[in-house]
Amino acid sequence: MKWLAASALIVATGTAVVTPAWSGNEAIPGVENAARARQNWILSCQGCHRADATGTPQTTPTMAGFVARFLEVPGGREYLVQVPGVATAALSDADLAEVVNWSLVRFDAANLPADFKPYTPVEVGRLRLKPLRAEAMTIRAGMIARMAQDDNGNRNRGGFR
Repeated sequence: MKWLAASALIVATGTAVVTPAWSGNEAIPGVENAARARQNWILSCQGCHRADATGTPQTTPTMAGFVARFLEVPGGREYLVQVPGVATAALSDADLAEVVNWSLVRFDAANLPADFKPYTPVEVGRLRLKPLRAEAMTIRAGMIARMAQDDNGNRNRGGFR
């Protein structure tokens, strides 16, 4: 799996790759149907996050080359499903788990932890019951500060916003 190889390369070199390491041809953990996941991304996420997941400065956070970093900090895994646009998406728990897993690999395979466990429909269903609202941006800022703090001693990464 290229996403695993990319993760190992980053650990070995300390260099982050912002472009996706996934070519689109190999299997993605937790994604039964990549075409369906992509279609759900287009219909439910792309309108705000853009086709390349770069977001819109001041309104929609970037995901490209960054979103998997949330899996490194306490509460980050939960946060990715509890943010308003995800938790309230008009998708089944199974489809939402699939699109989240697809998005992590498609837009940030380089930062995906080597021990990544795909989201399951049961986990997504449980997390969606506690969606974040106004506090989402404050929580995000705290997690990004934690990532930056961790980076000072461990890595040389940027792109926080």
